[in-house]
Amino acid sequence: MQSYVGVGVTPGRVVGPVRIMPPALSAPPSGERLPAADGSGTTPAEAAAASLKAAAAQVKAELQERAGRATGDGKAVLEATALMSTDPMLIKAAVKLINAGSSAQRAIWDAGNDVAAMLISLGGYMAERSHDVLDVRSRIVAALRGVPAPVIPDADVPFILVAEDLAPADTATLDPTKVIALVTAGGGPQSHTAIIARNLGLPAVVAAAGVLELADDDVVYVDGAGGTITTDPGEPELAAAAKWREQASLLSAFDGAGQLADGTRLDLLANVGGAKDAVAAAAANAQGVGLLRTEFCFLGHDTEPGHDEQVAAYKGVFDAFPGKKVVVRTLDAGADKPLPFLTDSTEPNPALGVRGYRTDTTSPGVLARQLAAIADAAGQASADVWVMAPMISTAAEAADFAALCGAAGLKTPGVMVEVPSAALTSRHLLDRVEFVSLGTNDLTQYAMAADRQLGPLATLNDPWQPAVLTLVQATVDGAAAQAAAAGNGAACKPVGVCGEAAADPALAVVLAGLGVSSLSMTARAIPAVSTVLRSVTPELARRLATRAVAAASATEARELVRAELPVLAELGL
Repeated sequence: MQSYVGVGVTPGRVVGPVRIMPPALSAPPSGERLPAADGSGTTPAEAAAASLKAAAAQVKAELQERAGRATGDGKAVLEATALMSTDPMLIKAAVKLINAGSSAQRAIWDAGNDVAAMLISLGGYMAERSHDVLDVRSRIVAALRGVPAPVIPDADVPFILVAEDLAPADTATLDPTKVIALVTAGGGPQSHTAIIARNLGLPAVVAAAGVLELADDDVVYVDGAGGTITTDPGEPELAAAAKWREQASLLSAFDGAGQLADGTRLDLLANVGGAKDAVAAAAANAQGVGLLRTEFCFLGHDTEPGHDEQVAAYKGVFDAFPGKKVVVRTLDAGADKPLPFLTDSTEPNPALGVRGYRTDTTSPGVLARQLAAIADAAGQASADVWVMAPMISTAAEAADFAALCGAAGLKTPGVMVEVPSAALTSRHLLDRVEFVSLGTNDLTQYAMAADRQLGPLATLNDPWQPAVLTLVQATVDGAAAQAAAAGNGAACKPVGVCGEAAADPALAVVLAGLGVSSLSMTARAIPAVSTVLRSVTPELARRLATRAVAAASATEARELVRAELPVLAELGL
């Protein structure tokens, strides 16, 4: 028996055979050159460039076709990867190498290496995009060779997928009826792999060094909560997996009323990426939508989508929640979500660059047109539509966004708290807007200066970090201060959480104790979070929150809280 330790990102205990993700395609021979002219009148370079562009277009079409069958985050990831397949920077670099004599395969291979290396050197979100480039490069080479691209393996029985890491396009299309758990040697707790695994409800462990030593058909035990993988499981592991199946079945369906043990209300909302997600979330009794990612309407487009197209997309979500709150995040473009008509791919540090709300300074009009479409869709539906801007750093930006919302006829403007400055000045932001929502994914990476996609930084990039919890507390305290300054017994304006932290049942207790008013997560996580919250009194939640904030490390904070929540072990969480 041998154990591997990583970072658990989705709870679950399963036993099954391993399937190893096939290795990437082999590189074309170094120095491979163009063939000799064949007398057809078309030069070898022209023919190679044409075949390269045709292969890239084929890859784009295949990815777009898969995107058409996907939903939510998976759809958005596939559409973004489809755009990358014909990225002008990548294709132009390859054509330049072809004109210098390289074969089409060698040209796209070397161009992919160069572009990926450039993105890695930029760091942050752009470093993560390097994986997309290399994924697309492999797909184009496969198309040029006329062979299938490396894909997730298939098997006659359910299996545990083990990989170095997964390309976003692969992760987005995992079949949870075949893949029963996911283990990667790389990645981080807030990488694409981790987020999609949570959305699918797959037990998952990332950043598990050494797991590539495993071989196909090795039988292993995966503990998604503990972050461990054990080979040759014995009776204790088999019993734990059986108990998990029993416990999972005991998690009652959410009844639509998020609350603590004494009835204190804490709304449990859903993060969605489009109408299909919203319909599923409504069927799961989510109390509304805490985060509508509007990127789904923009990714995959070479030009800004028109008014009517946007209205139809938003209305599909609003119609799923008549009379209930739907919080719309305006376009969060930039960094790892570039758009050819909006963002600058040459920025030296895109994670700190023109992204989210900031794009309105360089491309004015796009945001106003989006708000007009949201307002039009809201006018045709009965949902209670709130709108928030991402990447707000100052009170002045919050005021500007509120003014744009007012001009569009949207009455409930808010902002994301993703930047530490927003957390520390939430009192002043809430003087200008009606609510704030904590995006813990970005707040964590900015607070800890740790790229959320990188496995080696997984321990830093953890929402249990006391520094991050302190920023959450500062945001809530700012709301209280703003209410006190307003006088006349004014109530605190809402402070929600829509980052991945809300889906961790133990961390949800801490967030409740810190005083947040709502939690938004993948709909799959709501029953577990609700069950745990209903076992906790407000007094216990506050005490655990105080201890977590005062802890010396993320590990200490997590262990202190979990030790006082026996319900987690009872439910296998």
